[in-house]
Amino acid sequence: MAAQKKLPFRPIQEIQKSIENRLKGVKYKVAIMSGKGGVGKSFVTANLAFALAFKGKKVAVLDADFYGPSIPKMMGTEGQRVFATDQGLMPVVGPLGVKIVSVDFMLPDDTTPVIWRGPMLSNAMLELLENVNWGELDYLLIDLPPGTGDAPLTVAQMIPNITGAIIVTIPSEVSQKVVMKSINFAKRLNIPILGIVENMSGFTCPCDGKTYPIFGSGGGKKIAQEAGVDFLGSIPLDPRISECNDKGLPFFIEYPESPAAKSFLDIAEKVIKKIEGDQE
Repeated sequence: MAAQKKLPFRPIQEIQKSIENRLKGVKYKVAIMSGKGGVGKSFVTANLAFALAFKGKKVAVLDADFYGPSIPKMMGTEGQRVFATDQGLMPVVGPLGVKIVSVDFMLPDDTTPVIWRGPMLSNAMLELLENVNWGELDYLLIDLPPGTGDAPLTVAQMIPNITGAIIVTIPSEVSQKVVMKSINFAKRLNIPILGIVENMSGFTCPCDGKTYPIFGSGGGKKIAQEAGVDFLGSIPLDPRISECNDKGLPFFIEYPESPAAKSFLDIAEKVIKKIEGDQE
């Protein structure tokens, strides 16, 4: 990939202007974050994108989780490639018309690791942001790397005027402890926090209808209250979610009557109202 070559020096103002021009057709840029890996951040990103598109929005996803890109698999675009035109790199188009860009589209195969240090990651991200032709969008969802280290910091600082951040967690105490780090991370970068989404919030047994709090209960709502941010909703466990992830299908379309499907549509509606409410 071009990120492996040494790029000529360019003033930061020139780079920022170029990125702003590429993103000028994007109304809202939403960062999806998590304090740690394994909480379903990319799953939430993919299905929130599908839900927003289902509600009539023009949506794209930037898979900025360079070291663990899973968006192509979850969004049914694995093995595809972006292609270059005179107008820039054209995103891959997934289900419901969602545009997708991922480093995974530029690797020889999906088993090739990304072994880049910080400067190489920065160069690769800059090339994507400067060259992708997003067109006119309502929402660009940015799937950030997990944690609050160099990788998410690098990506977040390159994208101008981020509308807000959504923080994904699970009910466990370990996950709750790192949520506050994500909240403080966003605040230090002056990124408004749209709210917290709790994934894997419990399992409803189809046999008896009882809900079992496998990872605990109420953790996401509790930390939202303590931090003074909105709680956007909880997504219960459902074995069929994994099935849809593997097939790259929108879960709420495949199983519209499931509690998890209804949760996603509710969360999407809350995001729309929170961002666009003052403009209606």
